[in-house]
Amino acid sequence: QVQLVESGGGLVQAGGSLRLSCSTSGRTSSRYDMGWFRQAPGKEREFVAASTWSGGSRDYADSVKGRFTISRDNSKNTVYLRMNSLKPEDTAVYYCAARPRFGISTLETDYDYWGQGTQVTVSS
Repeated sequence: QVQLVESGGGLVQAGGSLRLSCSTSGRTSSRYDMGWFRQAPGKEREFVAASTWSGGSRDYADSVKGRFTISRDNSKNTVYLRMNSLKPEDTAVYYCAARPRFGISTLETDYDYWGQGTQVTVSS
């Protein structure tokens, strides 16, 4: 079992930045590929970014490319999502997720473990 805890969400003005963190605990000796997803009010959860365990391969949703960066510090069992140039449409609950090391996936059904989410609100 792996437990995931997100932090770093909050209220920010459009154009601002936030850095989300996802701390993992439990069976962290195993290697997991990680993803970030988000769910806006009234919408389905959608893929945002993903990284392999090594960080050598990453993928992003088109809507966040060039603005968001996923990174990880495996020595701290933590994954980050740096969000720059935030827009009101980025407002959502952001979730991190983990999957056994099978490669990057944009599908939430491929992820076995999920955090509880952290709210990001971008005001115009």
